[in-house]
Formats: sequence, structure tokens, C-alpha cells
Amino acid sequence: MKKLALVCLLIPFMGLAQLKDIIKKTNDQAAILTKNNSSLDISAALKEALNKGVTEQVSKLTKTDGFYKNDAVKIIMPDELRKVEATLRKIGLSSLADDGIKAFNRAAEDAVKEATPVFVNAIKNINITDAKSILMGNDSAATAYLQTSTTKELYIKFSPVVQTSLEKVGANVIWTLILKKYNTLPLVRKINTDITYYVTNKSLEGVFKMITIEEKNIRTNLNSRTSDVLKKVFALQDKK
Repeated sequence: MKKLALVCLLIPFMGLAQLKDIIKKTNDQAAILTKNNSSLDISAALKEALNKGVTEQVSKLTKTDGFYKNDAVKIIMPDELRKVEATLRKIGLSSLADDGIKAFNRAAEDAVKEATPVFVNAIKNINITDAKSILMGNDSAATAYLQTSTTKELYIKFSPVVQTSLEKVGANVIWTLILKKYNTLPLVRKINTDITYYVTNKSLEGVFKMITIEEKNIRTNLNSRTSDVLKKVFALQDKK
């Protein structure tokens, strides 16, 4: 704005060619600034950060004990089954309860391994409508946007993978046995929990938690910015 005002003041003293040259330089500088900070660049950087979350962090979940020995994402008994767990342990069936919890986590580990391309594709196709606001947001703003924008679609694609994984690791058999034993006890309210629904949601929560970890790394640790676009774009949020 100041440059434009200065140009206007100097117009009476300039030749036409000189004036055109100044206007061209001013426009070029504005174009460069817009290009360097464009929504397209920012969107690309945010997507790369989310993809990095999958490759650097979510991949850890696919290993044996990736869920089970990670307290941040470990799947425990759903609230409605806490009483079931307590009762089983009280009557000497702690090992059965432990097997049930481990089965949850083994299914999640297997499912995430099979469904990783689903997450990658969701990130690739996500439409980041307000990239600059997300860039300048909190340490998990991009992950939160991904979660809000894709959870419904991801659930639909992920649920059958979880169902297959539950069967593969024998979780359905274990949980049928647990519920059968519990439901035959006197004076208890019969329980019928949708295990696939529960494990699917908990698995998705775990994935987003791990992506958040990498997003925070990129936002706060310069060494985590491993490409030119990450360095350029996230340098902008360092100045906020």
C-alpha cells in the first residue's frame, strides 16, 4: 500500500516507460509473495505432514504390540464391559479377560496394516478449504481437520477390515466365550456388545492420535521438516 501511494505521488515527475517499469516490478513482487504463501502450497504441505504421520507414526501401530503396549492407544474394555471384566477377575477368570483385551488390540494392529492405503488415499483426496487457518492453528489442527472430514468415510471402509481381523485373530471366539460365561452368572444383566463397532472406532482414534504426534513434531521441531515444502510453509507458522 505504501509503495502504491509513493508511485501515485511520483506520477507527475515520471516518464511513461519509467512508470510502467515500476508498476511491473510492484506487480511481480506481489505475485511472488502470493505464490510463496499460496493456499495451494500450504495445502500441499499439510497433506505431506499428514502423510508423514502415517509413514512415521501409524506404521508403528501395525507391528506386534503396536496397540497393546502403547498406552496412548491401547484398547481396553468398553465401559459397558468393565463390570464384565471385574466379575471375571473376581471369579478367577483373569486370563480370559486378558485374552479378550489382547484380542482387541491384535485385531486393531492387523486391521491398520491392511487399511493403511485407505488413510493415505483419504489424505490425498482431502479438500483443505482453509489451509492458512489450519496452518496457523494449534499443534493438531491438520489432524483434527482430517478426522472431521474423513471419519465417516473411513469408518465405512475400515469396519469390514476390522471384522475380518477380529475373526483372523480369534477375537470373536474369545468374546463369545467371555459373554457366554458372564451371562450365565446369576443376577447379572445380560450383555450384548457390538465388538466390531467398538474396535473400529478405537482403532481410528489410535490412528489419529499417532498422526497428531507427527504433526506436532513437524510444527515444533525443524529437523522433522524433511522436504522443501515443509520447511517453507511451516516456517510461516513459526512467525505467528
